[in-house]
Amino acid sequence: MFRHVLKSKIMNAVLTKKELNYSGSIGIDRSLLILSDMIPGEKVQVLNFNNGERFETYIIEEKENSGMMALYGPAARLGEIGDKLCVISYALVSNGETRTFKEKIVRVDEKNQPK
Repeated sequence: MFRHVLKSKIMNAVLTKKELNYSGSIGIDRSLLILSDMIPGEKVQVLNFNNGERFETYIIEEKENSGMMALYGPAARLGEIGDKLCVISYALVSNGETRTFKEKIVRVDEKNQPK
């Protein structure tokens, strides 16, 4: 048996940019991707603490140490600049691995820099 488990989470990120005329996705600072073990193109769930929206999209890598957290395309309608976001990725893990599997949690400050 396999289980979907939390693999990675970026907590309390601040939305810094929105761009509606784009093919769609979430842009994340490369340094946060490295710390959270997320990759460009990976499917993620985005939670918006300000408006309660919860949606899925994929990652686009933004410049390292830029503090960028951007919503592109239709996702841009699901948040406002300054909103607090949580970005989550999951993994399919065998039942035996669940006992030793450890998720990566990255907490950021108001400038989207790791704490």
